[in-house]
Amino acid sequence: MKRLLPLALGSLITAFASTSAFAVPVSWTDWTSSTDSFSASGSLSVGSESVSVGYSATGAHAFVATGPGTNYWTGSAYTNGTVDNAPPASDIIALSQGGTVTITFSQTVIDPYIALASWNGNTVDFGVPIEIDSFGPGYWGFGTPLLNPGGTGFFGSGEVHGVIRLPGSFDSVTFTHTSESWHGFTVGVAGIAPVPEPETYAMLLVGLGLLGFAARRRQQAA
Repeated sequence: MKRLLPLALGSLITAFASTSAFAVPVSWTDWTSSTDSFSASGSLSVGSESVSVGYSATGAHAFVATGPGTNYWTGSAYTNGTVDNAPPASDIIALSQGGTVTITFSQTVIDPYIALASWNGNTVDFGVPIEIDSFGPGYWGFGTPLLNPGGTGFFGSGEVHGVIRLPGSFDSVTFTHTSESWHGFTVGVAGIAPVPEPETYAMLLVGLGLLGFAARRRQQAA
């Protein structure tokens, strides 16, 4: 019995550590301004780096929340996948008229996440492969995101609340969506692409120079 107890405790600690390591802390956008019904701007922080985020749309949105107000990011829908933290309570863009939405980043970001609130009966397509990271009960109820055959978008069956992930590196994200009273979103990232140091560029130039020199020597020898 005494030997079994340490083994059991060790298994629990290992399982807890694995679960904690699996959760990804996401840097969500702090939306700060919207001067019309088709655009907004904000920023997100990854470590010491600040990334400017822009949003524009061909269809008018219902509203953009940039300060204290209703928290639409309640429920377990946002943290029952790989995301460690739900979006902040005061930041959401509520889309209304269908069309094309473009999100831009001032730096290349890694694995952007899109949090969804109340996507009821919407057909959405990102044009690139997406992953359904999580979904579940939310502010307006419950729904299921059904991936399209190409895996590039989904149909919202019921009141979809959750998070989707776009694997890879992006300077911008574009998606199309259909109209509804309103359905909300925000965007976050797991990290940003590293910017090469000046020494890296110098080494690259030296390497290219050596390759060019070797190519000329081969041509002369021939």
